[in-house]
Amino acid sequence: MKKNGWGTMVIALILALCCICAACAEVIPPQEPGQQIGYQAVVLCETLTLREKASASSKAIRTLHYGDLPIVIGADLPSGAKTQNGFVYCTLGETEDSPSGWLNEEYLFINPSWYVTKKQKAVYAWNDAKAPKVALLEKNERLPILKEEDLWYLISLRGAVGWILK
Repeated sequence: MKKNGWGTMVIALILALCCICAACAEVIPPQEPGQQIGYQAVVLCETLTLREKASASSKAIRTLHYGDLPIVIGADLPSGAKTQNGFVYCTLGETEDSPSGWLNEEYLFINPSWYVTKKQKAVYAWNDAKAPKVALLEKNERLPILKEEDLWYLISLRGAVGWILK
């Protein structure tokens, strides 16, 4: 009788811990190859210029901002994205009349996983719970995951980076 009581308590504790962890955040995986025209990317710098040609001196079409979500054309194809001189060809929508042009690839993260908070969550300077906290995320914030390491995610945080405990 005592063994059943302890077993039930252990199972209840495990389920409770799982529920607590599940309530912290949701991780949305990268897109699978499919029918899309390319993969969503996220702008990681304060501003990024969409240009007519694959050159920093080319005419500007539009200015994008941190967190904007262009679509990298052909990124889901076996041959990869259409690239030239460190630029990738992108569109800002899925219709024919959507602005399209070239973005500097260094400032994009293509097809990221996303971290979506379910409640407030601390962000640390490095992957250690004793590290200084650099931010406190609010509920329903959606941030791209740049890297996964052990029990931690490295996320893009409004132009900087920080670590979140899974």
